[in-house]
Amino acid sequence: MPKEKAIIRSDISKARWTIIEMKKNWVGYVMILPFFLLFFIFTVVPVLLSVILSFTTFNLLEFPTLIYFDNYIRLLLDDDIFLLAIKNTLVFASITGPGSYLLSLFFAWFINELRPKIRAIVTVMFYAPSISGSVYLIWNIFFSSDQYGFANAWLLKLNLIPKPILWFQDEKYIFGLIVAVALWTSLGASFLTFIAGFQVVNQELYEAGAVDGVKNRWQELWFITLPTMRPQMMLGAILAITGSFGFGGHITALVGFPSPNYVAHTIMHHLDDYGGARFEMGYASAIATILFFMMIGANLLVTKMLRKVGS
Repeated sequence: MPKEKAIIRSDISKARWTIIEMKKNWVGYVMILPFFLLFFIFTVVPVLLSVILSFTTFNLLEFPTLIYFDNYIRLLLDDDIFLLAIKNTLVFASITGPGSYLLSLFFAWFINELRPKIRAIVTVMFYAPSISGSVYLIWNIFFSSDQYGFANAWLLKLNLIPKPILWFQDEKYIFGLIVAVALWTSLGASFLTFIAGFQVVNQELYEAGAVDGVKNRWQELWFITLPTMRPQMMLGAILAITGSFGFGGHITALVGFPSPNYVAHTIMHHLDDYGGARFEMGYASAIATILFFMMIGANLLVTKMLRKVGS
């Protein structure tokens, strides 16, 4: 009984302490209120509604009808294309997620070693593909399926192929090409986050590290820079995971929908199919819910791994 009272008093004291701190810093809470409201309305509420609708059948015209776990049973037991989409998504994410993360970290570290004026120019050069609207046009021109595409023209000139290759229609090449495109456009927000992280590392830490036995740049990176950048690395990991699981639109622009023999069909494609084309919103919500928890699981796994960096 005394232990229970102590716990209750501790909880009350924490609650009072929180209220006191909020009163002291009320200006800060007022400043973040607009963002919090927008985030809650346009992110939290849609996620909660999606989870609720996943247990219903809903076509946007009639009121949702509760069907409990029928959508999930149909997805996991009767929908072979969804199972293929899970496989493609996991393979794609396992390659592009770590790949884009490591590329962003490596190029950010490389650019940080340059002089400030050159650093700004090179940063724009690396960041531009992630925001360029013509990225698909460039890849479609380079890997055009006729003899005028750069890749086919060079291969034909070197007598390495007898006829033009249908790059974005041939199952043998589609997956590799979309992975290459994903990595090429991956130097986005996480890339800028890493550059900012390198800029805030206290230079005195390197001097202290030299005294403690740090002998080269790799040891500085592992024992000093990366542990100091842990918040930026966490954010970069979240952005990389989100990008790798949500790459469906880029694939559609290059390969079309559906892709040949569903070779590049991802969960995002399945979600767009049932939510945007068939308007089976309950079923689409179940797909979105599964994708959401897959991303949460991947995020927890990566976060656990990053905690060991430099420790």
